[in-house]
Amino acid sequence: MKILIQNGRVIDPARGFDQVCDVALAAGRVVAVGQAPAGFEADRVVDASGQWVLPGLVDLAVRLREPGYEHEGMLASEMGASVAGGVTSLVCLPDTDPVLDEQGLVEMLKFRAEKLHQSRLFPMGALTVGLKGETLTEMAELTESGCVAFGQADVPLASITTLSRALAYANTFGYAVWLRPQDKDLGKGVAASGPLATRMGLSGVSVAAETIALHTIFELIRGSQTRVHLCRLSSAAGVELVRKAKAEGLNVTADVSINSLHLTENDIGYFDSSARLVPPLRQQRDRDALSAALADGTIDALVSDHCPVDEDAKVLPFAEAEPGATGVELLLALAVKWSQNQNVPLVRALEVVTAAPARVLGGALGTLQASLGQLVDGGVADLCVVNPQAAWTVGASELASQGKSTPFNGYELPARVQLTVVGGHIAFERA
Repeated sequence: MKILIQNGRVIDPARGFDQVCDVALAAGRVVAVGQAPAGFEADRVVDASGQWVLPGLVDLAVRLREPGYEHEGMLASEMGASVAGGVTSLVCLPDTDPVLDEQGLVEMLKFRAEKLHQSRLFPMGALTVGLKGETLTEMAELTESGCVAFGQADVPLASITTLSRALAYANTFGYAVWLRPQDKDLGKGVAASGPLATRMGLSGVSVAAETIALHTIFELIRGSQTRVHLCRLSSAAGVELVRKAKAEGLNVTADVSINSLHLTENDIGYFDSSARLVPPLRQQRDRDALSAALADGTIDALVSDHCPVDEDAKVLPFAEAEPGATGVELLLALAVKWSQNQNVPLVRALEVVTAAPARVLGGALGTLQASLGQLVDGGVADLCVVNPQAAWTVGASELASQGKSTPFNGYELPARVQLTVVGGHIAFERA
């Protein structure tokens, strides 16, 4: 299909492009940004007057809940939620059931996702078999089947020896290792350590759980070029360690979730299980440090940390409730809200959900590396059209995801996706 999107404000943070113009798409590619070529006859014309035309969002942390947790989210519903949020590319975590530690499982998941013709799916392979932290997976085979990186999801490695071997092996073959920094023993609580957790009688997760893990990771990769991506930082102390590691020249990148960027431990309220999250929500100073680090580039990307949870698993006492929240449909709106609340330039707020996460994926994208998260002539036709004036209120009826639990329920958010195009195909259009 040939598509002509007219009169929209086209914003491409990757190259600092921001002007009202047309975008022409054909054969799954961007034919022109600016003015359609002579003789271009569109099958569909979209009037984007007063709206933004953005590169498709790239989300580095999405759980699709399949295979194994179909009662909490089906592949079709969560991929549909992704495109409803303007997310055209996503990384799915390996903690499915069974775990993504075998080539056949990865290929099956990719095949099923491709049949849906929605977001592009990039699987993360398990770093160890069954995420048990004992035996390394066959990373070469998993890479051949489409895995873009290797990680443990939220299952920390107990053995430093195993982590050292994994990092050395990955470095030899140029694979990226994605780790959420958390010490296995110190990270067993359900809320951030501090007066609030003590007063509420909740077991705490100290900041040291994150900083000890970071110190270990940095020590192991000093002197090598192992590519490590640090997932979902949560503390001011962790941010400072990452800043120093980057200044030292270590090959690390980092992300933060929409939850940690906008919320604090006070949002737990009266044991609100929708705020039962991993990593736990921390103090105001941590949130401020995370926001500043995302703005200045110390933290590279913003992620939804989409983890749909069945209602029955949330209607439990806080400490017993399953952690997780729906977020992929909120990613863009919360990036814009962050821009407005913290006076962060809009182009930076959009960069952290488009070009920046694409850069984190880097060479693992193959031929897509040159254009994913961007709007460039000849590039892949992944984009979304957004109404910046469409304020909307988060609620179960507004979410396409099968999981409806989110700590942002009732929040009024700015900007809403009206149209999403993936590979030149209209994957979502708001009625």
